[in-house]
Amino acid sequence: MNDDLTANLPGDTGKLVLRLVLGVLILFHGVAKIQHGIAPIEEMLRAYGLPGVLANAVYLGEVLGPVLVIVGYYARLGAGLIAINMIVAVFLVHTGDLLVLTDHGGWRLELQGMYLFAALALVLMGPGRFGFDRPHP
Repeated sequence: MNDDLTANLPGDTGKLVLRLVLGVLILFHGVAKIQHGIAPIEEMLRAYGLPGVLANAVYLGEVLGPVLVIVGYYARLGAGLIAINMIVAVFLVHTGDLLVLTDHGGWRLELQGMYLFAALALVLMGPGRFGFDRPHP
């Protein structure tokens, strides 16, 4: 095998695993929004004095972004949409939990934090070789 082709195979495989896990887990949230609607998000936005129509942006961060991340096409953009979605979710729902630990010593927002920082890692690293963003050698 050509050394250029295998030089970063472990790193590219790790990026693929990260992309698939992040994308699939966030996409489950998006599918739930498609099935059950976004009325609760609209209400939260209105409570902050924002137009409820902005709730439709959740589809960018929980459907489009994850799909882009999973397939590795404009994966950095998709990961950015996920990161923005998580920041908004923390702002709308979890601001009171930012500095709170659970009874077991974990951060109350560890799941949201994991999604956010995994998305930021993908924004910084890119999708790796196993995606559609770059031509195949």
